[in-house]
Amino acid sequence: MKYKMQQKQNQLIERISDRHLVVGVDIAQQFHVARAVNYRGIVVGDPLTFENNEEGFNRFLEWINKLKGKNSLDTTIVGMEPTGHYWINLSKWLSNEKIDVVTVNPHLVKRNKENRDNTQSKSDKKDALVIADMVKNGYYSFVHVASESFEKLRVLMSNRDVIVRRLVSSINQLNRWVDVVFPELRQVFKDVKGKGAIATLRLFPTPIELRSMQPQDIVAKWKSVMKRQPGLKKAYQLIN
Repeated sequence: MKYKMQQKQNQLIERISDRHLVVGVDIAQQFHVARAVNYRGIVVGDPLTFENNEEGFNRFLEWINKLKGKNSLDTTIVGMEPTGHYWINLSKWLSNEKIDVVTVNPHLVKRNKENRDNTQSKSDKKDALVIADMVKNGYYSFVHVASESFEKLRVLMSNRDVIVRRLVSSINQLNRWVDVVFPELRQVFKDVKGKGAIATLRLFPTPIELRSMQPQDIVAKWKSVMKRQPGLKKAYQLIN
């Protein structure tokens, strides 16, 4: 297993030739920072800070082309951390420009901070340089561009997970408050998430509202918010 992993990394290293401009990008919400090195790890050019929009991306591409022309390089590979979602637009834009885009492991970026200056200090320019070094050393993965249908499905699944977590949290809160304020409700309605229980909690949030009411009054209230409502038997049990 270790041999196969080493062999894979060797293949990734061999893909970086002496014709490559290796670029590392530190991703942020509004501004990205880019640094470039050659295949030996020698820094090429000055850092670039560019906006996370099309105008900034064009400035980034011009910067890459100038460095390639100045250093007689003809191929580019851009590495970045796949943290959050701010990297996605830049990644897709570069892919449309026929530039190789790869990602690096954020945990390895943190571990490799000492390679350049023997300190764990952090800055956008340093992080971009660390990312470029990692790409040069073969610690990267290729970005697989998915189809539009797959992207939509992934977004839907992510949204569903968020909604399910919120639903579970809301149900837990509902159960807690029923146990604290109106525990007898479970003797009438087995499921506090049911329509009858929810309507009852909306109309009579605490037992105090029920003390002065008759069963017929409770049924009438139920009818005002439900098409199919519990009958008098449930109303009697609720009052008791």
